[in-house]
Amino acid sequence: MPKMKTKSGAKKRFKVTGTGKVMAAGAGKQHGMIKRTNKFIRNARGKMVLCAADAKIIKKYMPYAR
Repeated sequence: MPKMKTKSGAKKRFKVTGTGKVMAAGAGKQHGMIKRTNKFIRNARGKMVLCAADAKIIKKYMPYAR
């Protein structure tokens, strides 16, 4: 049986924790920071845990990261 492939875009953007949660960077911080509020920039800093519905999709993209 051949190995399943991991989506290369997913492995660059997401990380699966030891308990199985999916971590991702906050959205909306690539450009256009001058129009964002300071509160938004602060809250989008670092990594965040994805909701269960989104995590289920990402786990299909990364079959060996469980």
